[in-house]
Amino acid sequence: MDKLLYKETSLLEEAGGCLLCHEAPCTKACPYELEIDKVIRSYRFENIFGAINRLPEALPCSSCVDKPCLSACLKGKINAPVPIPDMFEKLTSYEKVEKEEVDLSIDFCGIPCENPFFLSSSVVGSNYEMVAKAFDMGWAGVAFKTIGTFVPKEVSPRFDALRKEALPFVGFKNIEQISDHTLEENLAFIRDLKRDYPTKIFVASIMGQTEEEWTYLAKIVTEAGADIIECNFSCPHMASNGLGSDVGQNPELVAAYTKAVKKGTHLPVLAKMTPNIGNMEIPALAAVEAGADGIAAINTIKSIMNVDTDSFVSGPFVSGKTSVGGYSGKAVKPIALRFIHTMKTHPGLTHTPISGMGGIESWKDAFEFMALGCENIQVTTSVMQYGYRIIDDMIEGMKYYLSTHGYKSVKEIVGKALVHTIPADELERDSICYPKFDRNQCVGCGRCYISCYDGGHQALRQDKDTKKPIMDGKKCVGCHLCLLVCPVGAISAGTRVKKRENQPAN
Repeated sequence: MDKLLYKETSLLEEAGGCLLCHEAPCTKACPYELEIDKVIRSYRFENIFGAINRLPEALPCSSCVDKPCLSACLKGKINAPVPIPDMFEKLTSYEKVEKEEVDLSIDFCGIPCENPFFLSSSVVGSNYEMVAKAFDMGWAGVAFKTIGTFVPKEVSPRFDALRKEALPFVGFKNIEQISDHTLEENLAFIRDLKRDYPTKIFVASIMGQTEEEWTYLAKIVTEAGADIIECNFSCPHMASNGLGSDVGQNPELVAAYTKAVKKGTHLPVLAKMTPNIGNMEIPALAAVEAGADGIAAINTIKSIMNVDTDSFVSGPFVSGKTSVGGYSGKAVKPIALRFIHTMKTHPGLTHTPISGMGGIESWKDAFEFMALGCENIQVTTSVMQYGYRIIDDMIEGMKYYLSTHGYKSVKEIVGKALVHTIPADELERDSICYPKFDRNQCVGCGRCYISCYDGGHQALRQDKDTKKPIMDGKKCVGCHLCLLVCPVGAISAGTRVKKRENQPAN
C-alpha cells in the first residue's frame, strides 16, 4: 500500500509530537543548515506552503548517514525523536508554490494597521519588554493588559489547562485579574512604547469602578499616547463585584460607562463584550448607541475544570480552594465565531468594526474570524503556549492563502462568510449527501462502524474478510459522523441526491 496515502495524517502526528523547543537542538545539529524547527512549526500551524518552501529541491537527508538531528531531538529523551528525515521526505512530495505580493494592511476604526494581528489584553502584553519583543517580531499592535486605578492582590497559582487523550492543552483557565503594575508604571509603558514604536498600534484596555474613574482613565491613557481605548466590560473573575463581566451583562451600565469614557477621549473606543450572556448583541448595541466606535469579542468564559479525585478541589489549586475562572483556548473558537456572526448580522451592528478573539492559533483561525466580519484579530492563549513566534506563520500563512486564491488584499475576505450561515428553517432539507468511501485508503479499523452503530443510524457494517465498511443506503441519513471519526481520511462527502420518499426523517 502506498505510504503517501497517509502522509497528511502521519505528518500531523509527527508535527504534533514536536516539543517546539526554543533554540531547537535539531536545527543546530543539522550539517546542511536546514531550518528544521521552522519547517515543523509551519506545518503544525497550518502554514503548509511555508513548510514546503523552506526545504531545498534536493533534500540532503537521505545522504545524511549519522542523522544528528535525531540524536539532538529532545523528544527522544521522553520516548522517541520526531522522525525528521521521514517527515521531510513526505513534505517534498508536495509541489512548491510561489507566493505573490499581497497586502495585509487594514484600517481598524480608522487606524491604519500593518497587519490584522494584535496581542490581546492579558499577561502576554503587560510590560515594555514583552510588547517591544512582540513588535520586533511582527505583531502590528497590542491591547495592553487592563489598566485600573488599583493594583489587585493576585493568587498563586492562577492557571490550569484542560487535556484530552494525547493533547496536553485543549483549553485553558485563568483566575488572573487586571495589571499588577501601578497606574504610573502603566502610563510610562504607553509613553515609552509609542516613542520607540510609533507605527505600532497601542490599545489601552481600561477598567473603572465609577463613571468618574472611567472618564479619568480614558483621559490619562489618551494623554500618554494610546491609539485606541478598549473598555473591559467582560473579565469574568474580578475579586470585587460590579466589575468586568458584571458590567457586560448589564446594558445600562455598558451604556453609562461607554459615555463616561467618550467624555475623556477623542480616540476610538472599543467595548469588550462578555460571552457569559445569551445575547451579546444587546450590550453591544447599547455600547454603540452610547458612542462606542467598535466592539471587541470575546473575553473568556466562566468555568470550572479539573476536579481532583483525591482532594475534590478543582484547578488552579490555591491552598486547598479555587474559584470560577475564565476559559480560553482553541475550544472556545466556535463559541466566539457564533457571537461574532450574531453581531455582524444584527441590523444595528452590521457596520460596526469588530476586533475578534477566542481560540486563535493559526492564520486559518484568524481567517475564520475575518471571514465572519472581523477587521482585527487578538491573540493570547496560543502565545502563552507557543510564544510570540507564531506570528511568523500567521503572516506567511495568510499571505500564501491570499495569493493562491487570487486575493490582493486581506480586506477582500472580511465578511465573505456571513451570507452562508442562514436560519435553520431555511436549510435545504429535501436532499441527502451520502458519504463516499475510499477502500484503498481504509485500514479497516472499524471506527466508522462503531460510531455509526452506537451514535448514529446503524447504516454501516464491516466486511467479514476485509473489515472495510459497507453502507446500507436505506438506513444512511448522510449525517457524516463516519467522515468525522475516520482517523485516516478515507471517507469524504459524496454526491448530493434527492431524498427517497421512505428516507428516515432523522
